[in-house]
Amino acid sequence: MNTRRWGLALVLALPGSAFAQQGDGTDIDAQVHTFKPDKAPADAARVAALRVPQGFTIAPLATDLGNVRIIVVAPNGDIYVSRREEGEVLLLKDADEDGKLDAAPRVVASRPGVHGLAIHDGQLYMATAKEVFRAPIRSDGSLGTATLIIGDLPDGGQHPNRTLAFGPDGQLYISVGSSCNACNETNPEHATLLRAEPDGKSRTIFASGLRNTIGFAWDPATGELWGMDHGMDYLGDEIQPEELNHLVKGKQYGWPHIWGKDGQNPQSTPPGGLTKTQWLAISEPMTLGYTAHAAPMQLVFYTGKAFPADYRGDAFVTMRGSWNRKPASGYEVVRVRFDGGKPVAFEPFVEGFLVDGGQRHIARPVGLAQTPGGALLVGDDANGVIYRVAYPGRAQRAAAPAIPAAPLLKQVNQGNGVPLALARVGDAAAMQVDSPAFAHNGALDKRYSEYHDGVSPPLSWSAVPNARSYVLVVEDPDARPYQPFVHWLAWNIPGEVTALPEGVPEQLRLKEPEGVMQGPSTRGSPGYMGPRPPVGDAPHHYHFQVLALDTVLDLKPGATRDEVLAAAQGHVIGKGERIGTYAQTQAPLK
Repeated sequence: MNTRRWGLALVLALPGSAFAQQGDGTDIDAQVHTFKPDKAPADAARVAALRVPQGFTIAPLATDLGNVRIIVVAPNGDIYVSRREEGEVLLLKDADEDGKLDAAPRVVASRPGVHGLAIHDGQLYMATAKEVFRAPIRSDGSLGTATLIIGDLPDGGQHPNRTLAFGPDGQLYISVGSSCNACNETNPEHATLLRAEPDGKSRTIFASGLRNTIGFAWDPATGELWGMDHGMDYLGDEIQPEELNHLVKGKQYGWPHIWGKDGQNPQSTPPGGLTKTQWLAISEPMTLGYTAHAAPMQLVFYTGKAFPADYRGDAFVTMRGSWNRKPASGYEVVRVRFDGGKPVAFEPFVEGFLVDGGQRHIARPVGLAQTPGGALLVGDDANGVIYRVAYPGRAQRAAAPAIPAAPLLKQVNQGNGVPLALARVGDAAAMQVDSPAFAHNGALDKRYSEYHDGVSPPLSWSAVPNARSYVLVVEDPDARPYQPFVHWLAWNIPGEVTALPEGVPEQLRLKEPEGVMQGPSTRGSPGYMGPRPPVGDAPHHYHFQVLALDTVLDLKPGATRDEVLAAAQGHVIGKGERIGTYAQTQAPLK
């Protein structure tokens, strides 16, 4: 089998039903290696031996830079590079793109653990494990005072390297890797791609089930979003493949229970009694797979005019290289061929960083960026070299194309600007909804807010004759820009149950009451999300709405509010609500 391309044939040998629960007799002998090729100096002879396609050249632009990670290039050609271990951002200049720096690199920002970089509206955005800063870019490329705009990203864990990009919708996208190799995360923002306002407010989960998607970018022709996700460790030398995923708002991409197209992780157990078959049903399969453990990093679509025409619209990915496979994989730059907006194949682009028969390496490629003149810059975080890949004689400056925003806007606006749930289901018998925690139109205690404890309040409602199940929808019509903002969605509450206690678990399926399903809030996480209005806003109103149904809904785990309400149409025999208010007058401690 060609290990660069994976498909339906790549599945674990045991049947999927064997992995449904812990203590099920699973017995798999996986071939696992710990193999770390030694580092060798990037001397002239080894650099001269690097391989690129015919007609291309590769040469160092800068050396001895230390732990260089992410690279971004400003419209004027200024190059910004993060150095995670040094905690710095460097500025490099090669204005005439002759492959030689105009001056020595200089430090323009210092932040411990700085990694992700993005440029937007004349400002440089910088991410550490838990924070995002932005600073104005001065005319000489230096930075003004950096301002903290986000200070509460999930802590690092196994994957602390946040990456940033601005979408064609003008919003900031933040990749947050998992805290572990394979586990049920307690923070729903782990293993996700987040979406936030440029000032850091109104943060939501765009996509989930992504173990560590360092590299992501929008296709300049179609506006579709693509990302390379790191596969799980300890499943074997050939499992799991690195995944190229088509990233869509609200979709879940399998981790930690499903990999590839339908592979199942024998080491994990979904929460709430869900089976892996159910988890598979709500997981998006990968589009293409690459050699396991190659460690994909930055991803860039080529929009320049310097490379031959058939490269335009394809993508490039740096592969930092494996530590847990023998022979080693990665340690290269690959090209992703696109055809009609669809990725069709991986192929080598820069090879030769592995030397001495694969026992040593001269680079672990991470950073990747395109210059205005159409060259590619490749950053190595081992020997601290930035390489420049060019096609001599064809240098031509080209402005970055306008990426179509319509596909993305259609995704993020779905379900926005709609009436509250009670107004969408028609007439039904009135129900009384109560809570010992707050009066109708009264203030919610701070412990029910995300600024504080974030636990759900206790609720009860009057029984409706012949009700087979109940639906709970909590919405805030005062929120912006999402209106109304969904704070809680639950369905298939048994007909004999007329109350929920305080602190309902935040997972897709409940065991008490048995079989209750919960969908995503507007944030994108299952279960209750407490009030979190902007500090200083007038009190927001939170509508705790209960529907009585004459049926039990047949929906996949993780169904959205709109899917639940659509399935409930024609079955609503009772409805009622209780309204609570909440305002946050003081900013929380960071």
